[in-house]
Amino acid sequence: MIKRAADLIPAEKVNMRGGDGTVLVNNVTNEEEMNGKGRLFGPITLNPGCSIGFHMHEKESELFYLVQGKAEYNDNGTLVPVEAGDMMLCRPGEGHGIANHGDEVVLLVAVIVYE
Repeated sequence: MIKRAADLIPAEKVNMRGGDGTVLVNNVTNEEEMNGKGRLFGPITLNPGCSIGFHMHEKESELFYLVQGKAEYNDNGTLVPVEAGDMMLCRPGEGHGIANHGDEVVLLVAVIVYE
């Protein structure tokens, strides 16, 4: 199966998880295509001033791979600067968030898999 970028329309998430601004989420797959083992795989765009608010994950893990830009990652309440090439992992029972406080677009790829 191939899904063409031109056919994928990102969802606009306003104040995602209590964050600031509008986040663009392009979930390129679904639970069935992930064999029931996850629910998200795809790019997320954080424009300057936008963020995904701090939230907890129960019975699932979320992995972010930062493709472009610099951001501030909330790792269970600890704020950590991250940049392109960094990977962040939030395991079941943990919480996280991410914010773009800079002047450039932040692009990351997110994967959510079930426990």
